[in-house]
Amino acid sequence: MDNYIVSARKYRPSTFKSVVGQKALTQTLKNAIDSHKLAHAYLFCGPRGVGKTSCARIFAKTINCLHPTETGEACNECESCKAFNEQRSYNIMELDAASNNSVEDIRTLIDQVRIPPQIGKYKVFIIDEVHMLSAAAFNAFLKTLEEPPHHAIFVLATTEKHKLLPTILSRCQIYDFQRITTADITEHLQYVASQEGISTETEALNIIANKADGGMRDALSIFDQVVSFTGGNITYKAVIENLNVLDYEYYFKLVDSFLNNDVSQALMVFKKIRDNGFEAQYFVSGLSNHFRDLLVSKDPVTLPLLEVGPSVAQRYGEQAARCSQQFLYKAMELSNRCDLDYRISSNKQFLVELMLIQICQITITATEESPSPKNPPLQKLTPVTNIQPAVTPPQTTIAQAKPVSPEPNTVLSGIASPSPSKESPHAPNLQINQKIENPVHKAPTPPRISIKLGGQAQEEEQQTQAPQVILNTPFTQEQLQTSWLHFTETISTEVALVNTMRSSLPYMLDQTRFEVAVENKMQVELLNNRGTELMEFLKQELRNNQITMQTKINEKGESQKIFGPKELFQHMAEKNSSLKDLADTFGLEMA
Repeated sequence: MDNYIVSARKYRPSTFKSVVGQKALTQTLKNAIDSHKLAHAYLFCGPRGVGKTSCARIFAKTINCLHPTETGEACNECESCKAFNEQRSYNIMELDAASNNSVEDIRTLIDQVRIPPQIGKYKVFIIDEVHMLSAAAFNAFLKTLEEPPHHAIFVLATTEKHKLLPTILSRCQIYDFQRITTADITEHLQYVASQEGISTETEALNIIANKADGGMRDALSIFDQVVSFTGGNITYKAVIENLNVLDYEYYFKLVDSFLNNDVSQALMVFKKIRDNGFEAQYFVSGLSNHFRDLLVSKDPVTLPLLEVGPSVAQRYGEQAARCSQQFLYKAMELSNRCDLDYRISSNKQFLVELMLIQICQITITATEESPSPKNPPLQKLTPVTNIQPAVTPPQTTIAQAKPVSPEPNTVLSGIASPSPSKESPHAPNLQINQKIENPVHKAPTPPRISIKLGGQAQEEEQQTQAPQVILNTPFTQEQLQTSWLHFTETISTEVALVNTMRSSLPYMLDQTRFEVAVENKMQVELLNNRGTELMEFLKQELRNNQITMQTKINEKGESQKIFGPKELFQHMAEKNSSLKDLADTFGLEMA
């Protein structure tokens, strides 16, 4: 038990080959060593736990190796390599800038730079967390960093490159370390498990890799934690239980409920998730990621963005095939909006449940709003009396085509047909739209008209545009104002209009009309310039295309005027003459 070493230290890379996920950087360093083209200062930067300090040590060890191998690695047999492995080498010095960040610490380092190495060619100074140095320490270090002795090489490591002075950056060769991919972490964990004699499931290692978020050190620490929990048999269920991770099954069941429009099932799945102790916002974030993974699974081009195991990837592909892109786009939008509104909501459970209900309605809404062009939507029509088309003699006439006065209930449009009749090659094929008014009922669609051309009767249905779907969903004052504010998020660059809309919220007059009160005519013009786009946005958000907007200028805002002291006194003196007499008596004068 006393000899136990955590995996992050036990399996720390000791050669360039054993560094995981940084092949381009390690190859560059090996080539520089082979060609004897070494810089005097290097800067290794990147996220935590990706191998910055480890690469710095391997680099320092390799450039001092007396007998490097053909592959460019240290031999581990010469005196320099043995001294490094036994941590007694005087050629390599490490400084933790987080706790040694003063000018005195840098001066001590500069004094040591002057001493040449006793074994090997170079003396390497590794400064970890270099961004923690004080400004005075940076300034004291600049000259030495720019022109060190030929035997001195500096390797700086940091996780926050943006905090370094530009003068420091310009003196170093910069190597940006990348996050380690989930596949590389999983592969390395399998190697560690095989070395330790631990049985694992691939899906369980994938969960650990995702939890590590690109850091190998974090992955190995989580691996040790799970090994202690499972006793050496790492399973998928044990990992999600120990790491408090939501199972994929919940999300797959939820999406099935969404596609089936099963609100009850979706709410019950969410209840089970809450009963298991998971935070609702964590669930919403995971649901958003699930929709994103379904979207990238639909296209082979974006499939590499899916960082899961093979079996789970197959399930994603099967479910993605049943989801339309429009459904996924809308679901991602709703889940993201719920995530943004979660912190400010006073009833968080209701907010999440409302999101689930809205997602369940997406496929129903899409069917109503996007009918097939060949099958126009059915509309409820009021009954009309049967209208018999007039019968005309066998000659080129148009039934019911008599002079039409320009009344508001009559529309006449003549359109030339591209292929006229053989008997009348020059006679255009006319279409007449008439709105026939019944004493009791109005016919929403015109009647069929019987037309005879060249003695042959041809019945043509009037070709009109597909009727627009009438949306008249009721909405509340709060819903109107919420949609009004949502529109401001789409025009965030137009500061004047955004401020106008946020200070002048709409007020409902009835179910289809609302009014906006502004302060001046300039604000009216700002609203009018975006009026069409604003109304289309509100109609779509509220699902009501019958709404109209009215604007008015507040009387107080129009007549309000800011008075100075002098004007204010004159205004008061007009109402009370005693004030003027008092001012004249004592010779008072307002400044």
